[in-house]
Amino acid sequence: MSKSFFFVFHSHIPYVLGHGTWPHGMNWLYEVAAESYIPLLRMFERQAQRGRRNLSVVSITPVLAEQLSSSTFRIGFKNYLTGRIDAATEDIKYFSSVNDSRMMEIASFWKEYYSEILVYFTSIEGDIIGKFSRLQDEGAIEIITSAATHGYLPLLKYDEDVNAQVREGIRTYEKYFNRQPLGFWLPECAYRPGYKWSPPVGRGEIIDRAGIEEILQRHGIRYFFVDTHLLKGGKPVGTYVDRFEGLRLLWDRIAKEYGPENRGLSPYESHYVASSSVAFFTRDPITALQVWSGKHGYPGDPNYLEFHKKRFPSGLRYWRVTGADVDLGGKDVYNRKNIEGVLDMHADHFVSLLDGIFKDIGDGVVVAMYDTELFGHWWFEGVWWLERVFDRISESQSVSTTIPSNYLEENPPADIVSLPEGSWGEGGFHYVWLNEWTSWIWERIYEAEELVRRRIPDAGRFYRDVNTMEVFKQMLRELLLLESSDWPFLVTTWSARDYAEERAAYHYDNILKLYRVLERFESSGAISREDMTLCREILQRDKLFEDIDVRSWVMGRYKG
Repeated sequence: MSKSFFFVFHSHIPYVLGHGTWPHGMNWLYEVAAESYIPLLRMFERQAQRGRRNLSVVSITPVLAEQLSSSTFRIGFKNYLTGRIDAATEDIKYFSSVNDSRMMEIASFWKEYYSEILVYFTSIEGDIIGKFSRLQDEGAIEIITSAATHGYLPLLKYDEDVNAQVREGIRTYEKYFNRQPLGFWLPECAYRPGYKWSPPVGRGEIIDRAGIEEILQRHGIRYFFVDTHLLKGGKPVGTYVDRFEGLRLLWDRIAKEYGPENRGLSPYESHYVASSSVAFFTRDPITALQVWSGKHGYPGDPNYLEFHKKRFPSGLRYWRVTGADVDLGGKDVYNRKNIEGVLDMHADHFVSLLDGIFKDIGDGVVVAMYDTELFGHWWFEGVWWLERVFDRISESQSVSTTIPSNYLEENPPADIVSLPEGSWGEGGFHYVWLNEWTSWIWERIYEAEELVRRRIPDAGRFYRDVNTMEVFKQMLRELLLLESSDWPFLVTTWSARDYAEERAAYHYDNILKLYRVLERFESSGAISREDMTLCREILQRDKLFEDIDVRSWVMGRYKG
């Protein structure tokens, strides 16, 4: 074995094109493209130009790849960047007029920053996904896929619904990256084993379900990732199980099915899961806390840019964190001159953490897993910090970067592990996604899944009519969008509650409308002009997964 390390950057934004602009909607995607995806891409390119390979793992969700490749995004993003440049220009004029040189310097930085992003985006002809693909082809990074719309897999009702999220995710990956994915990011790191399951809301039927690893294996996936507590087993659910009846029933059932705790197993090794040939890697909690935590981690340093305070009307940020307990009105002005030394200190500290871990464990693999949007978007200096970390690891005699597929080739797992059900959400179980505020969403998801299930046997007949098949495929797209884990997450966290509730209701309503169109076709033998207009209006707004395949929902009869 060796002393190996890799980052996993999970990149995901729900489908927002055509669904609002600000404060929730397309600007969300534009912001993270400008502050996270393009800066990260450029950083990897610089590392590759220095001859560095096998740097890290990048997870790109299919729904994000579809959006970043859309002409709607490319046009809108250029307009967004132009607007940011104009806003910075106006701020420069204002701060010049009041002789505020410190603020004018920051405004000039923003103008230069967005101008560089626009020049780069134009130089690559707007093809962000294509540039990531080329980095993978050159061996700089390994890109993995995820569920089609980031559906919360353990709570989907039938294996066919999980299979559809997985298979459409893989098909979209193959479309953009011209190869089969080896790894899979489980949305919210949410895993479930195979057992007799009963839906937490609605009817109480018992469903015999496969473990997620079984579905991944049938599609050629070699590995996925889990949070630390899933490897250790036990009861990570805290007090949340008692707060919602559906959760308690789920936990009682899995507790009956699940075996002993996995005590003594190392999170610094890969393991096979259950009786499959699919391996999993475990998140390292030490490096996770150091970067994730705004209170204890690097992003909370008082010198870094404050995310939450923005200047009106430009929306640009001019202040620094200042202190964890300082309210927005007390934030001091940002000083970029103070950043270089802080970044060096934090990069040195992170690499020393890795050295310390390997001194304790000897050989093994440390996996640092984060949302990509943390770097650059939430923590503006995060990409600059990453570059320093890669520079230091390249000079290290004790730690080297790798990618999971290479690690598994050189270090095949020695253990077969039964994992319990859970996620990386607060409490470790499903509470963030299933609770008293979100149960209505799951009732609608289950109803929609039932409607699709009823229509799947008719797919062969629908294929004979172009219009009917167009309606049915749009119904499938709307189901995938309804299943997105983002809607219950945003409801629970209150970060965009109204928007998320509206989106869930919108996609559910579309499914009902399209189902009724198919019912009218059944009785009349044709689809009316009005019904086709309705379908195409929905398609125009939810235009993704163009070649969606009905067979993704026919798990028992179609493999591959």
